Amino acid sequence: MPRQAPPSATSAHALQTAAPPAPRKFVADALGVAGSNSALAKLNSAVAELKAMSSAPMLQRALDCIRAADAIGGRDWALKALEQDERSGLGWYLLGIALERCGDFANSIRAYESALKLLPDHAEVANDIGRLAFRMGMTAQAESFFRLFLARYPDHPEGANNLACAIRDQGRHAEAIGVLRPAIGKSPEFAMLWNTLGTVVSEQGDFASALTFVDEAVRLDPAFAKARYNRGNAKLMLGDTAGALVDCEDALSVVLPEDERQMMRLSHSTILLDLGRIGEGWDEYEARLHPQFSDRVAFSVNLPRWSPGEPLAGKRLLVMGEQGLGDEVLFGNLLSDVTEALGPEGKLVLAVEKRLVPLFQRSLPDAEVSAHATYIAGTRFVRVAPALETSGAELWTPIASLLREFRRSIDAFPDRKSFLSADTARVAHWREQLQAAPEGVKVGLLWKSAVSKDSRHRFFSPFSDWAPVLAQKGVTFVNLQYGDCAEELAAAKRDFGVEIWSPPGIDLKLDLDDVAALSSALDLVIGFSNATLNIAAACGTPNFLISTPGAWPRMGQTKRYPWYPASEVFLPPGLGQWGAVMDEVAGALGAFVAER
Repeated sequence: MPRQAPPSATSAHALQTAAPPAPRKFVADALGVAGSNSALAKLNSAVAELKAMSSAPMLQRALDCIRAADAIGGRDWALKALEQDERSGLGWYLLGIALERCGDFANSIRAYESALKLLPDHAEVANDIGRLAFRMGMTAQAESFFRLFLARYPDHPEGANNLACAIRDQGRHAEAIGVLRPAIGKSPEFAMLWNTLGTVVSEQGDFASALTFVDEAVRLDPAFAKARYNRGNAKLMLGDTAGALVDCEDALSVVLPEDERQMMRLSHSTILLDLGRIGEGWDEYEARLHPQFSDRVAFSVNLPRWSPGEPLAGKRLLVMGEQGLGDEVLFGNLLSDVTEALGPEGKLVLAVEKRLVPLFQRSLPDAEVSAHATYIAGTRFVRVAPALETSGAELWTPIASLLREFRRSIDAFPDRKSFLSADTARVAHWREQLQAAPEGVKVGLLWKSAVSKDSRHRFFSPFSDWAPVLAQKGVTFVNLQYGDCAEELAAAKRDFGVEIWSPPGIDLKLDLDDVAALSSALDLVIGFSNATLNIAAACGTPNFLISTPGAWPRMGQTKRYPWYPASEVFLPPGLGQWGAVMDEVAGALGAFVAER
């Protein structure tokens, strides 16, 4: 029987780093649907020609189920047809469509590949494989399949649209626009093309143009939910949070595939947070854990899961860190409250990224802290806490779900200077080391993310924009930037005459406990929100946080950062408008130095 076996968790491959956070996606890609109307019509004709074959009635039933949006029925009838004839290309194609609509992407792509081998002239299969490969993050493979489809149908607007999406996600923005422009010239009424053009320019940070293009997509197709969602994201980046909420909720009012709906719910949650509707925002934030959310990290924990409102007193609670390093530190803001709720008879059992274990164990001496581990099984990330299996925990929760209980309003954020404690001996060591640095107020500097594979670069200014900050007198700038930053260090010396002092004997990416100590020895830290700035702020080091429009952790605040009372927020008037905010930071730094 030609059933495709699901991927086994026992064959998972360990990852060297933790799974990436589940970020709010800034674009919704429209690449058509599994089994479009035209493809199903063509399949219907093909099935009609197979009346003499024993599998034909089953193929017809599978096709009828898919047309009726009964994906499970379509899957089951396609499997029955394949039991009769496992060489049926149409059977494999129908199975692929049904499995994709069921959300079983890994087995769906295998079924599509079997169909393509048996139906080499059926180019629609290549388009479906490409779409599914794209959804699974296999953009290079998707590009190859889209090119195969376009070779057969060179003027097909959906084919051009899909190819442009795959090219865009590999960072080749100009090439993607080069595919879209002639396609729009041939099919200007095809709303999907305008939507994708908007996503390409938004990836480049041009949200004003993106808004123009997705507006045209909505004008052409008012029911185009993804275009409305993308229009909302453009508005959010342009500072129109209320308008973003309207568009996001309009998009959610349309029945969508479940994975897309959960992606939009996650975006909805962060818009609510940015509007200060914090309790509602955390409730919606649970979308990150939905089984159909494509970027979900699944937790493999064999315990009952805690729910908001459930008493914690006297319980042994396993709390699992989630998302990126910075997020694990940020959410650590609430752990003291959790410990208090557990009481003297309870116990906090905490699993965090292994580089954070010493820092959290020192800061929470009564807790049991160990490292989580993340694996990939099939196409999904799975997180476990192997060292805590014998902890005796009675309940478990992802750490961010606790926010629904402990941080439902701005007033619920405590005015606590710090909640993480650096190693005092190492703080003393770094104070001694800093005495060997040039004279001046010691200011740690962070200017970029080490992640460059996606559009995150939009939230970090070019290094050249730091000129007014670096021009301040009486300052010794200390490099806190992890990753390769030799080019920027050289540019600071060459272009600005500033020597950024590099601390000796520390790996700024791996030695996070020592990063906490170094940060605590500094007078001030300035930078964007990455893991290091979060650690410094959580340890209570004064810091200037350069934020961006729509950044949900601000909870609608413009100066105060609720998570860290030691933070002062600096906000540009619009995304990418770094000049004004860097001047403001420079002025604040000058005043900070003058006070000392």
